[in-house]
Amino acid sequence: MKPKTDLDYVTLYAEKLGKDNSLFRQQKMLIESQMQASSSLFKNMFSKRDFKKCAREYLKRIRLI
Repeated sequence: MKPKTDLDYVTLYAEKLGKDNSLFRQQKMLIESQMQASSSLFKNMFSKRDFKKCAREYLKRIRLI
């Protein structure tokens, strides 16, 4: 079966995960890597100023929050 909707992909992933738990470790590593990259990016952008305030202003400016 070829997934057609987002829910189909979730179902397929859950089935594959049940058969091969190494997929969870791969996904976890990917997410952690993305979090580190985002954190590093924001720290470099706002290192000399109030980090939380500047990050919120930036995210509002680009309409993510």
